[in-house]
Amino acid sequence: MHEDEVFGRVILGSLRGNTHGLGKDIVAATLRAAGFQVVDLGVDVSPERFLEAAVQEKAKIIGISISVNETVPFLRDVISNLKRRKLREKVGIVVGGQAVSEQTCEEYEVDAYARDADDCVKKVRYLLRLQETKMKT
Repeated sequence: MHEDEVFGRVILGSLRGNTHGLGKDIVAATLRAAGFQVVDLGVDVSPERFLEAAVQEKAKIIGISISVNETVPFLRDVISNLKRRKLREKVGIVVGGQAVSEQTCEEYEVDAYARDADDCVKKVRYLLRLQETKMKT
């Protein structure tokens, strides 16, 4: 598969304070199997690093794993960093993990919540289609 034929590039990581990566690793493998290019930043990733990687890799999606309740507020920093760089409309954000929910998405202006790895693939595809539609209008 030529790089241009990849369905999309996804930045993936566990947000600052989250040191477990098993769920994230399963999501990464599932996204790759579905044809996405995944840039895995690992665990305990700062909000700034997500932005840097998205810019560097020209990614349209950031996937964030959050399993520790205390680190959920760092989502605000991810969102504000994207807004400051005028990238919020161009980069979709999907979250997953035991510390987040649909309610988290509403509270923190996140685009999508994924229940599991398969749901993450569906949400990433949805967000990419949404971005394509916005670009055409």
